[in-house]
Formats: sequence, C-alpha cells, structure tokens
Amino acid sequence: MSNGCGRVWMAGSQVERNLPLTIQATARISPWNVYGRELMTTTNKADLLQGTVDLLILKTLAPEPMHGYSIAQRIQWLSKGLLVVEEGSLYPCLHRMEEKGWIAAQWGKSEDNRRAKFYSLTRAGRKQLEEKTAFWEHLLAAITLVLQRA
Repeated sequence: MSNGCGRVWMAGSQVERNLPLTIQATARISPWNVYGRELMTTTNKADLLQGTVDLLILKTLAPEPMHGYSIAQRIQWLSKGLLVVEEGSLYPCLHRMEEKGWIAAQWGKSEDNRRAKFYSLTRAGRKQLEEKTAFWEHLLAAITLVLQRA
C-alpha cells in the first residue's frame, strides 16, 4: 500500500545477516521487521513511514524555501550521509504535501541558474511540523525507556 511516498534508506547500514536496513513502505527488512517478523501491519507501517518523510521534509524547509534536489541533499548532509531520500519518493511527497496545503511552490532560479520549483512551509505546514515533531519526540522517549530498562 505504497503511494510512492516514504522511501528513505540508511546508507552503509547493515543488520543481522548483512541485510541492508531500509525504511520504505514496502520493505521486507526495516526497523520494524529486522528479523523477518511482521511487527506492524502494512497500512500502519506505510502511514508511519510516510509521516517520517513528511517530518524530514517539513523540518528541512523550516528555515528557508528550497528546491527538491536541495531538500534531498540537505537531509542527506544533516544525517551525515545516513538518510537518503530518493527522487522517486521525494517528489510525490512534495506534491501530496502541496495538495494538503502544508507547503507552497513557486518557480525560481537554482544555484546553477536553472529553473526550479522552490517549496516553502505554509502556516498549516508549520502546524504539521509541530505536531509531527511532538509525536516523534514522544515515540522516541517511549522507545528509549524500553531500551534502557529491558
């Protein structure tokens, strides 16, 4: 149940049996299914992963408008090369987020003087960023508690 939005992978990561660690809605091996056990339903996994990519994009756009390629590059740079958002996932996400009113798009010139679509956060997008950040901080805190106490 993938809408094309949500494919992010972790560069250079490996888990048991040297399998690549990927984060994508249709992954067989993912943070939620590392040992071949289905831990989440496909629908929940797709929603959770789509929300992850949304959060990464919204956070990346918070300081200033950017074009698509720069968004992907910035996420990769901020994660020190560990998170890679592929074009086939990025642009469907951007279009979906634009339709929801979370981001606005405007044509402009890129750093190399090429025509590019620049995306910026709207008021609704800033609200989504706050909500999604709060959700992930809460989830991370809960997971950390379990990891520290188990």
